[in-house]
Amino acid sequence: MLSRMLQKPLIVAIKKSSTSRYFNAWQRCNFSSQRIPPDLKDTQRKNVTSFPPLTEPIPNLPRAVYSTAKEEHQTTQITVLPNGLKVASENRFGQFCTIGVLIDSGPRHEVAYPSGISHFLEKLAFSSTNTFDSKDKIMLVLEKHGGICDCQASRDTFVYAASAERRGLDIVTQVLGDIVLRPQITEEEVQIARQTVHFELESLHTRPEQEPILMDMIHSAAYKQNTLGLPKICPEKNIEKIDRKTLHTYLKHHYVPNRMVVAGVGVEHDDLVHAVSKYFVDQKPIWEEQSDLVLGSNASTVDMSIAQYTGGYALEECNVPIYAGPSGLPELSHVVIGLEGCSHQDPDFVAMCVLNMMMGGGGSFSAGGPGKGMYTRLYTNVLNRYHWLYSATAYNHAYADTGLFCIHASCTPSHVKDMVEVIVHEMVNMTSGISDNELARAKKQLQSMLLMNLEQRPVVFEDIGRQVLATGSRKRPEYFMQAIDRISKDDINRVARRLLKSPPCVAARGEVKSVPSMADIQNGLLDSQAQEKVKAIPLTRRIIQDTKELS
Repeated sequence: MLSRMLQKPLIVAIKKSSTSRYFNAWQRCNFSSQRIPPDLKDTQRKNVTSFPPLTEPIPNLPRAVYSTAKEEHQTTQITVLPNGLKVASENRFGQFCTIGVLIDSGPRHEVAYPSGISHFLEKLAFSSTNTFDSKDKIMLVLEKHGGICDCQASRDTFVYAASAERRGLDIVTQVLGDIVLRPQITEEEVQIARQTVHFELESLHTRPEQEPILMDMIHSAAYKQNTLGLPKICPEKNIEKIDRKTLHTYLKHHYVPNRMVVAGVGVEHDDLVHAVSKYFVDQKPIWEEQSDLVLGSNASTVDMSIAQYTGGYALEECNVPIYAGPSGLPELSHVVIGLEGCSHQDPDFVAMCVLNMMMGGGGSFSAGGPGKGMYTRLYTNVLNRYHWLYSATAYNHAYADTGLFCIHASCTPSHVKDMVEVIVHEMVNMTSGISDNELARAKKQLQSMLLMNLEQRPVVFEDIGRQVLATGSRKRPEYFMQAIDRISKDDINRVARRLLKSPPCVAARGEVKSVPSMADIQNGLLDSQAQEKVKAIPLTRRIIQDTKELS
């Protein structure tokens, strides 16, 4: 009984305090359109109903003051220094800036060297230089200006970049100049890089994700033993072959002014040009001051070969690791089928990008809300129909002289042959059945992805640098928006037929014994019109035609 008596006033006190807090919170909301709580007193109700309505502006508000910063980022300024080095920048409002160096370098230029040099250089980036005797000192200098740094190598471009406060422009440019032109690359650093690369190779073969390995395999099959077909991932046999002199020799021939662009976003152009002249022109590279760092004069210089698309077959029979945890995914087999695409300077480049988005590439399968990517062809026609198919994604790789359009799919080993047939069928169907809604959706998705990505300062930096490195100028986003708008169904049909004219390339990994032969895949890729033409020619006439073509 005593406990019940004590509980009653306690409950009343809780109710009163909660009502008071509820009313105070309600009063702070300041919204007259809200429902009035039924337990409020008359005076409280009067106060609530006297709030100003949302249909009228709130009186006595201070006048808004807008920024008067000049919109200088609407133009890209480019300066070519006397030694051929290009400096490009856009000044954007904000406290931070991004500065970096883009170099016409990468695995495609390693034909005269042991493959894997670019992989090593990625691991050696931002290490000791002539000015900074350790990686820690570089990180400390950048940290004083809130800076972060990164290095990425693609098949044809090498990027060193750093983001920091605007006032740190000079020191960031000094760091970039040193790591690009004056790296020490000590024996100890090379040994650490060897261990890192070796560990990375082991990690790649023990992870369920197969994309990095498959991309190397499909490029190797498409461009057999030339340029883009050279491996991006260092082969295990080359880990011990790559030494300090080999790396410095490669840098001497490829890290030259006319193959480089220094780009900046969020900086004054004149200030950037002054800093670049100070640290990239006035100070000499380390290999000019220490000639003993490079190999003899008989070493090859730069491979200027044009990529030769060959088509081909690359299969690796192995056990692909299974996803750990509660995912329940079984062991999968992976197949990539590719066709020769176009370069990023080709008139069909934009149409090829729209086709890639329509099929299910780009950002169509990335996170971003329910239903994203569910209208692409690889989803509606493939993943939504075949329960044994676990993934299907399109890729469009564009380079300076060629391109590679491919579809990567995975399934259980027992359905590999069926999966190849399904993917080949979808490739053939790229030339037909395009609806207005499908094309409009793909175009809008590509446009939105382009604009959303360009809201990020590092992406703008890379866009400026890559365009200036490739063409010497930069096209504005508006140019690409209009180009995407102009794409028609006829354009998509044309580029799809162009793809199907090339011989295929195939890469497969896992339990892939049942993958069809190259001849079967090539026959399957004949479009319906070509198949009908072949059927319409009598056998004897076909033999005569073949004989004439051979003679």
